Amino acid sequence: MRSRSEHRSPERACFLLQVKADRITDYLASHDDVWPEMLDALRAAGWRNYSLFMRPEDGLVVGYFETDDFEAATAAMAGTAVNDKWQSAMAEYFDNADRPDRAMHRLTEYFHLH
Repeated sequence: MRSRSEHRSPERACFLLQVKADRITDYLASHDDVWPEMLDALRAAGWRNYSLFMRPEDGLVVGYFETDDFEAATAAMAGTAVNDKWQSAMAEYFDNADRPDRAMHRLTEYFHLH
């Protein structure tokens, strides 16, 4: 039986991104068929329960995922060739972001209902 100290809840990560207002429709369409190798890389890097939400009035993106270690999961993705390719393809949808994954603004969790 596991002790309490051995059981770790996943780390929940929430972040913001800003899509250009005139590119919202195209950005959303680009996620209709996310490359299978990108999905595989996210899973292999430890990203679980990953969701993206959009406020369509202004292009605000809210992302959420769970992982055992945020720093390790984001570093693992940053080290993949498919992520480099994906970030290059997505860059056109964001202001001042040659790599949108580096423009993520992580939010601080201050409350969680179990």
